[in-house]
Amino acid sequence: MSAATVPVAHKFGGSSLADAQRIAHVADVLTARDDPTQIIVVSAMQGVTDALIALVHAASSDPETAQGQLQTLIERHRKTAHALLGEQEAELLGRLERDWNDLTALLRAAHLLSHPSADLLDYVQGLGEVWSAQLLAALLRARGEDAGWLDAREVLVVEPGQLGMGVDWALSEARLADWQQRHAPVRHLVVTGFVARSGNGRPTTLGRNGSDYSGAIFARLFACSALHIWTDVDGVLSADPRLVPDAVLLPRMSYDEAFELAYFGAKVVHPGTMSPVLERGIPVYVRNTFKPELEGTRIGPEQQDENGPVKGLTIAPQLALVEVEGTGMIGVPGTAERVFGALRGAGVSVVMIAQASSEHSICCAVRSADAGRAVGVLRQAFAQELAAGLIQSIEAEGGVAVLAAVGDGMAGHPGVAARLFAGLAHAEVNVRAIAQGGSERNISVAIREADAARALRAVHSGFWLSPQTISVGVIGPGQVGSEFLDQLASAAGRLLEAHQLDLRLRGIAGSSRMHLADRCVDWPNWRSQYVEAATPLDLDAFTAHIKAPHLPHAMIIDCSASAEVAARYAGWLAEGIHVVTPNKQAGSAPLSQYRAARAAARRAHWRYEATVGAGLPIIGTLRDLIDTGDEILAIEGIFSGTLSYLFNSFDGSKPFSELVLDARGKGFTEPDPRDDLSGMDVARKLVILAREWGQDIELGDVDLVGLVPEHLATLDKDAFLERAHEMDADLTARAESARAKQHVLRFVARVDGAGAKVGLVELPMDHAFAHLKPTDNIVQFTTRRYRDNPLVVQGPGAGTAVTAAGVFADLLRIAQALGSRF
Repeated sequence: MSAATVPVAHKFGGSSLADAQRIAHVADVLTARDDPTQIIVVSAMQGVTDALIALVHAASSDPETAQGQLQTLIERHRKTAHALLGEQEAELLGRLERDWNDLTALLRAAHLLSHPSADLLDYVQGLGEVWSAQLLAALLRARGEDAGWLDAREVLVVEPGQLGMGVDWALSEARLADWQQRHAPVRHLVVTGFVARSGNGRPTTLGRNGSDYSGAIFARLFACSALHIWTDVDGVLSADPRLVPDAVLLPRMSYDEAFELAYFGAKVVHPGTMSPVLERGIPVYVRNTFKPELEGTRIGPEQQDENGPVKGLTIAPQLALVEVEGTGMIGVPGTAERVFGALRGAGVSVVMIAQASSEHSICCAVRSADAGRAVGVLRQAFAQELAAGLIQSIEAEGGVAVLAAVGDGMAGHPGVAARLFAGLAHAEVNVRAIAQGGSERNISVAIREADAARALRAVHSGFWLSPQTISVGVIGPGQVGSEFLDQLASAAGRLLEAHQLDLRLRGIAGSSRMHLADRCVDWPNWRSQYVEAATPLDLDAFTAHIKAPHLPHAMIIDCSASAEVAARYAGWLAEGIHVVTPNKQAGSAPLSQYRAARAAARRAHWRYEATVGAGLPIIGTLRDLIDTGDEILAIEGIFSGTLSYLFNSFDGSKPFSELVLDARGKGFTEPDPRDDLSGMDVARKLVILAREWGQDIELGDVDLVGLVPEHLATLDKDAFLERAHEMDADLTARAESARAKQHVLRFVARVDGAGAKVGLVELPMDHAFAHLKPTDNIVQFTTRRYRDNPLVVQGPGAGTAVTAAGVFADLLRIAQALGSRF
């Protein structure tokens, strides 16, 4: 047979043949193709097989009900034939009428017998395929196509076995050859799926998934070049799209990969149905009837791993773990045989097996419905050992699911298990049992069923099968928060496209209201959406929404200056919510609160680089020094951009108060300049650095000398602004004294072994702090390595843009730690 005449097999399921419109669409799909010859295997119209089975059972006890159900089925097929064929329906209906008359007689027999025989049930439930095949063949002929139909019961011979229906290939091939001699060849041959005959000539069926099995059988009998299974999905996906919305279509996979996924319930071809094509190496294409332009998934003998070691992930739910545990099992041969022999005798199928190398326990996953029976038969089988204390317990734990990672590329590929368990750890999912086949094609883990969706999403993104998705909530859309949101909005698309990082802004909260988005806030319109939000602020509801169970990771960005919000960090981190913040309240909070947050940070990431020096890498540098074994001797610096600006400008030519008012007008200070002049903000930053160093220091331990005289500190803001000139005399005198020594005034923070101080100091002109750009921050680390020439970090330490950028950088560092590539 030349390649130009090799037929192509097509199989259409019930959803593709649900009504006249869909049958007509199937005909469109077939006639649009350029296959030389088509072998078209069809299921019954959607729901017809179940209706026929119900019809037989109803006839046994209630013939009137059965007659009504039969008329409903007949009318459905009549209407379909008329819609498809119009005036050309007569010939087809004549043949179908004979079947309906025979069926009426059979239903009377079922009533007389009061119980349908197995043969009668097998015959009747296969009629749906006989009718749908004739409908499609008649439509193709009515369109002028060269078409015919084949009743598989004339050709296909099967015999039941322990693993289902087995094909008598020699007899079936002989019968097909005989049938072909008696019938002229046609371009479109429509074949009934699901039905066959036994070796003794009785009508039978291939059981559930029988139509797919028929497709593979006839693809082999006709020596087809390929089998296209047309269904209602685009192909085989990397995971269940109902659980993983970002599941991707797999363009190619091997037979073995498909079978592994199917075993655990993935919507893919059933392993038992594909054995005929597997034996002949016939590729199978899983395609969408309603999107015929899509290529779908090709399943074949080839093993390709260019898309990574893991091809797909799937979940088997509604399982239970049955565990046999006891010291008497250690070193005793045949224990596993007794366990699985007892389960086999009780008809309990085992989904997964795990045994500790100590032989102290054997654990297996079974269907939840079988768990009670499994425990019962095992206790009976090991009754003597239980009584003697050699077996301590035989118990079942319900509410379990098995997550399986499948891929031919896993074999010999190091680190696959590490990535799997890292993904589960990030999603805070505990593993109850583990199993891996010797082929390394499948790693299976038993987890709580309640964690299944979250686990699947986390692992899916961890293997680059979908973007790394993070549910993000932002608190405090003020100056820094707004700038951060704008930066995030401009970069989100690039991060998704270039790095597969899907940052979903799902909530924005202010001091009195919040806006929650089901999937993601519309980036360009985040301001209007937040402003229009009518939901009163509820931080508990906000937290619950951000930590969505269907998303693998959650992160809260706190851009407020609220101590109340900072007090929640420990709880958020304990729940696995990552925290990024420029808010200094948590880092300088009472030690008990700070320690609670640090302890909770073992379960999630807490990043706060922007609390000191805006976007400067000050905390990161300090961590690097400590982590590499250096010894910190002292930390000092200028940590206020506002005070840096003021004292860089204060040369005595202008009163200090005038500089303050001028800076306030330019937006360089807080609305109340005393918030800067008090030095409290600098003290908080020093406490954060001291604690990062390892000092147990409270904010009250800092020797803080601010710039605001006590008599001005208690005034309201407006009164202070009017009387700010009362600071000038003292500061002018100090400036003149410093200038006389050729020194300058700088507002410096320092912590060393003697303690922590914040205040105005005189520094020589050659000091590193003497010559800064107006709003620069600078920090100097004196360490064992950098004793003679301290390490200096200097740069812009204030401004919404650089602070927001520091926050953004912390977010990306966490994303990288969670597995994103940068």
